Amino acid sequence: MKRLLAYRPPLDWPALLGFLAMRAITGLETVVDGVYSRSIELHGVAGTFSIQSATGDALELTLDFPDPTAVPEIVSRVRRMLDLDADLPAIQQHLAADPLMSRLIAERPGLRVPGAWSGLELAIRAVLGQQITVLAAIRLAGRLVAQYGTKLNSALPGISHVFPGAEVLAGADLATLGMPKSRGRTLSGVARALLDDPLLFEPGREGGVARLLALHGIGDWTAQYIALRQLRDMDGFPHGDVGLINALTALEGGPVTARQLLARAEGWRPYRGYAAQLLWTSLSRAD
Repeated sequence: MKRLLAYRPPLDWPALLGFLAMRAITGLETVVDGVYSRSIELHGVAGTFSIQSATGDALELTLDFPDPTAVPEIVSRVRRMLDLDADLPAIQQHLAADPLMSRLIAERPGLRVPGAWSGLELAIRAVLGQQITVLAAIRLAGRLVAQYGTKLNSALPGISHVFPGAEVLAGADLATLGMPKSRGRTLSGVARALLDDPLLFEPGREGGVARLLALHGIGDWTAQYIALRQLRDMDGFPHGDVGLINALTALEGGPVTARQLLARAEGWRPYRGYAAQLLWTSLSRAD
C-alpha cells in the first residue's frame, strides 16, 4: 500500500536521506535513487517500508506489511522517525536569537532531527558508536544483524534481515563480533533492561535519561543521544560530543571546550537538540 505523509514545510529531505544513507546497516536498510527502504518488526510481525519525496509538501510511504491493523502505528513511528511533525518556525524563532544559530538556520532551513524505528535499535547503534567512527559502528551493526537478526524474504534488493529482538541480544555474547567485552556486556544489558521494562525507550516518559544512566556502560553522551533521537527529548544534548565541539570551534574560529559548549547551549534551551543537529550538519556543508 502507498500513503502520503504530509508535513509542514520546509523539510530538508536531502539532509534526512544523507543522514540515513551514512548510517544504513547492510541487510537492514538501503538508500537508492532517493528512496530509503528498510525492514521493520512490530508485535512479532515483519515487513518493509520505503519512503521518498512526493509532489507537494509530502513524502510517499510504500508499505509491505501483512497486518493491516498495524498501519496507523507504523505511520506514526515513521513520522516520528523522520521528525515530520516538528513546529520548525517556532523552534527556529527561538534559536535565531543566537546569531550563529540564525546563520545556520538560514543555510539549512528545513533541517530535522532524525530518529529511529525502534528504541532498542537506536540504543544498540549508540553504544556501538561509543569512541569509534560512524563507519566502524555501522560495520559492527551489520555483523550483529547478519549473525543475530531474523532472515526476511523481501522483494526489496538488499533487505535480507530484521533487526534482532531484545530476547535474542540479551543472551548473546556480542563481544565475538569484534568489540571490547565491556561493550558487548553493555549491549546485552540494554536488551535485558528492555525486557524488564518494555517502556524503557518510550518517548515522552518522565525520567528517561536517569533510567538510561542507571544502566551499566551508559554514560552521559550515550544517554543524551538516545534521549534526543529516540525519546524525542528536543532538549537532549550530548555536550561532550567531539563533532559538536569541532563544529563550534570551526564556526567561531577558536578552540572550544565541552564546558564552554554546554554554557553556550543554555541559550538554546529547550531546543538544544535542534541546535546540535545544525552544528553536526555544518561539518558536512560541502556534501
